[in-house]
Order: sequence, then structure tokens, then C-alpha cells
Amino acid sequence: MTREVDSGIYLHAGPEIGVASTKAFTAQVTAIILLALYLRQTAGQPLDLDLLDDLEQLPQLVAEALKASEQIGDLASQFARVDHFLYLGRGLDFPVALEGALKLKEISYIHAEGYPAAEIKHGPIALVDENMPVVFLATKNDLSEKIISNIQEIKARGGKIIAIVDQDYEHIAEMADYLIKVPVVNVLLSPVINVIPLQLLAYYIADQKGLDVDKPRNLAKSVTVE
Repeated sequence: MTREVDSGIYLHAGPEIGVASTKAFTAQVTAIILLALYLRQTAGQPLDLDLLDDLEQLPQLVAEALKASEQIGDLASQFARVDHFLYLGRGLDFPVALEGALKLKEISYIHAEGYPAAEIKHGPIALVDENMPVVFLATKNDLSEKIISNIQEIKARGGKIIAIVDQDYEHIAEMADYLIKVPVVNVLLSPVINVIPLQLLAYYIADQKGLDVDKPRNLAKSVTVE
């Protein structure tokens, strides 16, 4: 592939051993942010120095997010035997929800669906009952009020709510069954931080089930057939 393209970006993140590629996801998101900053600079636009400073702080923020590991491990023991999971997010958190659901289904073999929180009434809300865990990406951003409204809708139907939060989460705490706190970060970098508890949740659930988290069944590091 690199021979065919005019230019390429290497991640320099070291070997990715696990088939589920958590490190590759994080490194790719960061590389795309750096590419966007580069394109902005080449277009003659001023650099966002605050964003650059925040990028330099990402390793420390990742370390902070990883402190939730023990809490998430305890949480995993409660949901290791469920059949379905729903992941919901808005804006930049929607693809994070997709990634969280993908990781869970890949290594724990639990059916999981990522969906835009704004569109839950177009189908997924029909699945919600007292046996359905629903993970909300509910960190602070311009869409926070709308996410709170979605949480209320799920709560009214008995779903088990797991909320990923960072600040001003008191109202969410009143509705959520479980809160997982992540550090405050620039909203443009939030996918890098917000995906960590979802990756950990998938890991610990698979581990609780006695599964090989690095080599899930039917999957391979490279796809060799079309």
C-alpha cells in the first residue's frame, strides 16, 4: 500500500500484538489530529497553540484515565454474562461508541451495537429493558444537555446506565447506575481519552469469561481474502 500512494503517515507506535488493535486506534486518531493541524498550517491558518499544548499532555491524561481500571474490572464482573450491550454518543462521541461496541463484540463475543444517541427512537430503544446495559459517552461538550435527555429516555425504560463523564456530572449521577470518570480534555482530543474505559470494559469482560483477549476467534491481524 505504501508503494502505491504518494505519501504515507507511519504511527511509530510499536508492534500491535492484539487482533483488536486498541493501540492502533488511539495512534491513528492522534495522527489524524496532527495531519489536520499540518493542513491548517499549510493553508496559512494560525496554529492552535492551546491544542498543541493539550496534545503534549495526552500521555499524562491517558495515565489518569487508566486509573479507572480497578473500577471497570469490578463492573465487568456484573455484566460478563449479558447477551447484548448498547453504546450511545453524539458528535465526536458517536464513532467512539462504535469503537467501544466493536471491541466488546470482537473479544467478548457479546452482541453490541454503537448508535447515534440522537437516533435511538429509530430502533434501538425498542431493545431496552432491565437486562440491557447502555453505555453513554456523556463527557461535557456542546451536546451535553441532549445526552442528558437521552439518558432520561433510557432510564424511563429500565435500562442499566453506564455513563462516561468528566465534569458537571451531578445531574447524570442521579440517573446513572454506574459512573466512570475520565480527565477533562480538549473536546477535539476527547476520543483518545473517552475510548479508554470502553477498551478496558471489553478487556475485563473477556477476561472474566476466560477468553483470549489477544486472539479472538475467527479474526486475524490481516485480511487476505476479499
